[in-house]
This record gives sequence, C-alpha cells and structure tokens, in this order.
Amino acid sequence: MTRALLIVDIQLDYFDGGAFPLVEPDAAAAAARTVLDDFRASGELVVHIFHVSTESDAPFFVPGTPGIGIHPLVAPVGDEIVLEKHEPNSFIGTGLQQLLADEGITEFVVVGMMSSMCIDSTTRAASELGFEVTVVSDACAAPDLSFGDAVIPGATVHASFMAALDGSFATVLTSAELEY
Repeated sequence: MTRALLIVDIQLDYFDGGAFPLVEPDAAAAAARTVLDDFRASGELVVHIFHVSTESDAPFFVPGTPGIGIHPLVAPVGDEIVLEKHEPNSFIGTGLQQLLADEGITEFVVVGMMSSMCIDSTTRAASELGFEVTVVSDACAAPDLSFGDAVIPGATVHASFMAALDGSFATVLTSAELEY
C-alpha cells in the first residue's frame, strides 16, 4: 500500500451553527464520506487531521469547545489515525511526514476544509516534500472572503484555489473521477 487518505479539518465549527461556517460544507462532507467509504473498503490508510487553535483570541477551533470536533459524517472508526494540528500546514508539529514514511506512503488523496487555507497549505507542502497528491475538489469547501472593498464568494474562492493547485502541486479531481 503506497496511498493514503488525508481528511483535513472537517470540523463542526465549519458547519451551520458553528463559529465559522463555510459555503456548502454539507455537500463537501458528503463527498468526503464517499471517498472515505471507498478507502475503508479497499483497506488503504486513513488519517484524520483536526485543528485546535493555540491563539488566546481565536474566533474558532477554540480548545474545549464542541466546534473542534470532527464532523460525524467523517468521524474516525477503529484504529484510524487521528492527528491534532495547530498550523494550516498539516505537516507542522504533527508527525505526519514520519507517519507517511513509516507506512511507505508516496501518494495521498486530500479532502477537507478550508480550500483556501489548510488544504492549500498542506497540498503545497506535500508536493514540495515529494509526495504525489490528489485533491478531491467536491470534498473541500471554502468561506466567502473579502479583499479591500471586494467580497469574493466562497465558490469562487474554492475554484480559484483548486485551479492554482491543479497541475502545479496536485491533480485535482472530483469524487466521481477518483480511481479506487
């Protein structure tokens, strides 16, 4: 086995009622679940990563709050690996790189949130570390953003980041296009 699934930050704060809801997180989580089910069925390695803020004034992912919880749709089962992180890049301070090396992983599939932050950061780092990366676009979500006087809709933010990653740092596919 040389491939793994990384599920990054599909956490409750990103959903309705959470501290920082994204655009269409439910659809992304459902697509991530489809990918997760296929990885579980094939026996390939699954790694769950969740973010806990270390900032005292953090607006979301505050330690001890329900918002840091992994969404039930993609919750870990059995002996699936769970790593806590404190930075957008899933490799910083988590032991992820060593874990993947120990497991002989050279390729991985990424699903999760936010397209414009942790998915982007983790994917670029992985590519620079020599991993072959596939990002499942419909299994990721982004927020609406603003820059100056402009408001950028979450769907546009997401598409922009997928376009920037595709071909340069990863292969970007939909869950229907991913081969198992």
